[in-house]
Amino acid sequence: MPKKEITCIVCPIGCKIIVKTDGKNCKILDGNKCKQGLNYAKSEALDPRRVLTSSVLVENGDWPLVSVKTSVPIKKKNISNVLKEIRSKRSMAPINSGDIIIKNVAKTGAAIIATKSIKVTK
Repeated sequence: MPKKEITCIVCPIGCKIIVKTDGKNCKILDGNKCKQGLNYAKSEALDPRRVLTSSVLVENGDWPLVSVKTSVPIKKKNISNVLKEIRSKRSMAPINSGDIIIKNVAKTGAAIIATKSIKVTK
């Protein structure tokens, strides 16, 4: 099992946690200072996920783009497919912050949510 160093982002301490993993199992070797760090390192070593932020083109809006994010963290391996689908999307104004722009993006179960409101061009 290869060793890997993971920098924990759960709290400001930023522990450098050393793990060994075979892709299915994870063993913490050293570095964590709290239980949250243990959980984060295991998750990061075996199934890394991220909340993805991006923007979607807007037609007929007072801004040409609307900022968006995933509703839940998605697997890192799915990021390129999610971005490809986001790039192909066009939305019509008006858009309200919190609106769902894409449901079940790239079949991940996550939605793409607007994080800004866009008014219709007058």
